[in-house]
Amino acid sequence: MTRGVERDLLKAANPAKARLLQRFFKTGKGEYAEGDKFLGLTVPVTRAIAKVHGDLPLRAIKTLLASTWHEHRLCALIILTEKFEKAAAAEKKAIYDLYLASTRRINNWDLVDLSAPRIVGGWLKDKSRAPLYRLAKSGLLWERRIAMVACFAFIYDGEAADALRIARLLLGDKHDLMHKAVGWMLREVGKRCSQKTLLAFLKKNYPSLPRTALRYAIERFPAAERKRLLAGKF
Repeated sequence: MTRGVERDLLKAANPAKARLLQRFFKTGKGEYAEGDKFLGLTVPVTRAIAKVHGDLPLRAIKTLLASTWHEHRLCALIILTEKFEKAAAAEKKAIYDLYLASTRRINNWDLVDLSAPRIVGGWLKDKSRAPLYRLAKSGLLWERRIAMVACFAFIYDGEAADALRIARLLLGDKHDLMHKAVGWMLREVGKRCSQKTLLAFLKKNYPSLPRTALRYAIERFPAAERKRLLAGKF
């Protein structure tokens, strides 16, 4: 059932681009995406192929998500997010459940970032956010990033509370990818919810806020104000 999409992805493969992507996405020994394999497709090309195969059933998408090829998983997630947007409640729940059952295969920041806000955040908008707090405490990096980035769905609607609580839980995370995710969501809180709320959070948590997260969070501030905030002067 996945033969057609796999064929189209392979047809568009670019070995030279694949080598670049393997370095960019840190696939070397000991790196966060160790062993991941790339065909060498750009995201727009993968999106175009996903559009052609948008009627792929969930069982076939599950097979694609299990693939060792990064672009197979990327294509599966693009199809899944588009399906979620159009689905009735029962199918949305099935997509959400499949997503959470597949987190070990949603195993790079690009895969998380394009899908977690729309599927996880989208499903939980009008429901308990408890699943995000469980993910935030996971030993799996990608589940922690899903927990944080899914909050963009709430932030987009002007709701900052869960994003700030989860950010607070993740301040002690050791991984740079989590520092960036926390900082990104904090920056969006300042942009879409309240700059005053962001500044209050930064002031309260400044001693334990990773430097990278702080830099991301204040990226849109004027240069002089960034310098002052980096020095802890609130």
